[in-house]
Amino acid sequence: MKTSKRTKQIDQALQEQEINGIEQAIDFFQNNQFRVNFDETVEIHLNLNIDVKKSQQHIKASVDLPHGTGKTPKIGVFTQPDKVQEAKSAGADTVFTEKDVSKIVDKKIKLEFDTILATPDMMPKIAKAAKILGPKGLMPSPKNETVTPDLKKTIQRLKKGLANIKNDNSGNIHQAIGKLSFKKQHLIENYQKLIQAVEKQKPEKLKSKFIKTATITTSMGPGIKI
Repeated sequence: MKTSKRTKQIDQALQEQEINGIEQAIDFFQNNQFRVNFDETVEIHLNLNIDVKKSQQHIKASVDLPHGTGKTPKIGVFTQPDKVQEAKSAGADTVFTEKDVSKIVDKKIKLEFDTILATPDMMPKIAKAAKILGPKGLMPSPKNETVTPDLKKTIQRLKKGLANIKNDNSGNIHQAIGKLSFKKQHLIENYQKLIQAVEKQKPEKLKSKFIKTATITTSMGPGIKI
């Protein structure tokens, strides 16, 4: 397969400088945008030393990124009818009640959300939709603070930069930490906050290194281990 001019430019730029650590990696991306005409997302990919076959080692948590991700999340909410207006006023994009659960089970509702919240009293009611919500990473859970009695506070946190982190089937975590146009220090602070949040989830019985590798990339850029 023929190598594109853009790929050659990236490879040459990587060969011309040694990159050590998050600061130099961000400098590289911000100084080498290689003919991309949009504001790229900066992503972190963490490879964890966990056994994904053991549910107790699964990582599911939340982190408040101090400078957000540069994207306004689309939020769905499950709650009782008397709290529908509260959720809408707080900024929820769509609010569901118990009558909508069967429609989700029957796949009559498109679940195009970044996050779905639920008030605690709704959890028994939406349990039968778990097989639909779970695989999409949308099943509310106390572990990542998506089950909450305070919808207003949680929705506001999500809008400001609350991110839910979860490992995939290969033991990796993928998380956006901002846009390439962000100030370098803001990207660094978001990265540090993410690492701190993940480190807190280290399984108690794991004695070896928890985060095996950390890689930074952008929407159209190469992956750089940091």
